[in-house]
Amino acid sequence: MIATTIGRTFLNTYNERFGENLSPKEFFDNVYFEYFFNHPKYMQWVTNSPFVQMKSGQKAHSLQPDERTEKLENLHKKISAGERDASIAIGFPAAEEKEFATTSGLVTDIELQIESDDLYLSWIGGGLGIGVAGGYSIFFNEPEILIKLYEGWKIYRKYLNDPSLSELRGNQINTWNGQWLNFAYGKRFRDDFDFARLHAQDVFSVNDKVIEVNTIQWNELFFNISREFPTQTFSGYVYSLGQTNKTLGFYPFYFSQAKKITDYYKILFGEQAALDDRQKYESLFGLHIKRACELGSIGLQALEPKDLRKYYGKDSNLKLIKPKIAQQKGESEEDYTVRQQKAEQKDYENLITFRTYKTWLLAMITKNKEESLQYTAEVAEALHEYREGSTKTDRKNLIQSELLAAKSKKPFLDALTTLIKDVDESKLEMFKSLRDKVHLMSAEDFGYFAVLLKFDYAYAERKRNS
Repeated sequence: MIATTIGRTFLNTYNERFGENLSPKEFFDNVYFEYFFNHPKYMQWVTNSPFVQMKSGQKAHSLQPDERTEKLENLHKKISAGERDASIAIGFPAAEEKEFATTSGLVTDIELQIESDDLYLSWIGGGLGIGVAGGYSIFFNEPEILIKLYEGWKIYRKYLNDPSLSELRGNQINTWNGQWLNFAYGKRFRDDFDFARLHAQDVFSVNDKVIEVNTIQWNELFFNISREFPTQTFSGYVYSLGQTNKTLGFYPFYFSQAKKITDYYKILFGEQAALDDRQKYESLFGLHIKRACELGSIGLQALEPKDLRKYYGKDSNLKLIKPKIAQQKGESEEDYTVRQQKAEQKDYENLITFRTYKTWLLAMITKNKEESLQYTAEVAEALHEYREGSTKTDRKNLIQSELLAAKSKKPFLDALTTLIKDVDESKLEMFKSLRDKVHLMSAEDFGYFAVLLKFDYAYAERKRNS
């Protein structure tokens, strides 16, 4: 029933913003119905609602205006008759004759006083859910976000009615809301945008049969909302409405922590790199939305980059050695150029992955304390100097197979003790300081530190071989 609350916040804001005094029913009839249902293509498909209950021979896309109006009147009649279930109110439990359906959750047998206005408000709120990848949607009970979503309704309806976009799917309002909000708050927004610009930004997928709105990743949306609200924390309600309704619950979204990520990226790699790499590195951040919610809040920890965990406590590392592509015997200039470009693109992607991992790990390590952002890079350079002090492979193996592969502090400190015995006098204090730092780290911080040191070691090797 959170949809009712969302609808109420929106309608109050709408009336104030536009100098109106519409009741929930008036807004539903004059605005919501006109955008969502009074056209051959619906913007929303609510199972078992009067708008999708068709008489024999009826199809939604071929309904006449009077038939669509009849379905609106059917909704009014059901609400007036006192019905209060999922077929006439968004987010309400489905009803059977004697008890609620098994697909419903969080229901009660306490008789609640639910006014007709609440039902209309639930529809309005239901059109303001923000769909994200993973099959879930988010409600933000924030006036500015809700008004921005309302502005997007007009755009989606315009495209659905455009004859040149006849293959565009309807009934994707939540998915559209996610893409629209991401675009509207994004750096690439332009007032004079058109369908082609949105398509170029992957808002839509187009093939010979259908045009669909792509589902946005929550992490991309998170970063772009943070551009508009860089210091705020909003409470978001994460849910899914379908054959079985799912509620993950209310979670704080810490948008200021997205800014910390971007600020660190700028400090570490420069303003221009942060600008050029933004789209790529932002897409690498973020756990699955359900896993993120299990952490209890949406912020820095939930932004953990994809596939980072596979490098914890193992001797595997990022491949950061810059490729040296030589032209093969008999290879044409064109084929050589293509192969070289592919290798350079792969190298660039590896570099972005390194930068993304490093940024997040440093943000986690320094979240509760001040630390030098260059410390692990300096230690990595010292490890290479130590390694180069011997022509044998024993030092290389000690570093890569023991020190950097340590799963906990003890094997790391054991390997460090062995290393210190042979270290150059000029680096002795650095490694003793490293020993003391690691000894005082929590197990969690050590995990972040160890894998960051491993990545910086790989990057230092790249620089030495360039």
